[in-house]
Amino acid sequence: MTRIHPTAIVEAGAELGQGVEIGPYCIVGPEVRLGDNVVLMSHVVVAGITSVGAGTRVFPFAALGLPPQDMKYKGERSELIIGADCVIREHCTMHPGTVTGRMKTEIGPNGLFMVNTHIAHDCIVGHHVIMANNATLGGHVQVGDYVMMGGLSAVHQFVRIGHQAMVGGMSGVEMDVIPYGSVMGDRARLSGLNIVGLKRRGFSREDIHALRNAYRLLFAPEGTMAERLDDVASLFAGNPVVMDIVEFIRADSSRPLCQPKS
Repeated sequence: MTRIHPTAIVEAGAELGQGVEIGPYCIVGPEVRLGDNVVLMSHVVVAGITSVGAGTRVFPFAALGLPPQDMKYKGERSELIIGADCVIREHCTMHPGTVTGRMKTEIGPNGLFMVNTHIAHDCIVGHHVIMANNATLGGHVQVGDYVMMGGLSAVHQFVRIGHQAMVGGMSGVEMDVIPYGSVMGDRARLSGLNIVGLKRRGFSREDIHALRNAYRLLFAPEGTMAERLDDVASLFAGNPVVMDIVEFIRADSSRPLCQPKS
């Protein structure tokens, strides 16, 4: 049964699934869609063309779907799509897309977005992503599945974070981060592989060994990056985990690749 606190405002046109709970002083806009069993605890604002997936819980003072912080935004009817079973903690902000991007921001299921996290316009965030307190994404950022971002970290616009990567706390990420990589630092540099995360996710010893060997070859001092990338692609052609990194590097990007300190 849907429960709406008498102090909440749910505007006409909003679509509410079964078992939705809307707590005190929440505001839900007329073009919002809340899936089954979504919980808005209190003082939550959900605005714009925003859909929230089933089972997602939103804590007090989160603001979802309000206009993006982009000087070029002129009120276009863009979207914010939030997946199922996410946990969105206090003061979290998520913004819809813009005409200069994809016209939508997408956040996958099963994410944990801690206090004061921010996801800007046109971002694509994978599933099972964790953003610790005060972690922020600039516009057009792409974040792969199972990425972990430490507290107070920040990602520059248009950067790609490969899946299973780890961003250390207080890191400023200006360059693309390879899948399975670990970066840290004021201006983040690649510090190795996310070995702890790989073990926790159940990657085999063989795959971790292959990733280590590929990493050493890829970031060796000899030759050019293009030459080393071709060598890795040839030597590990039968290993899909290593090839994830190869394909990531070969993909088009407007940002340079984050590499270890020389």
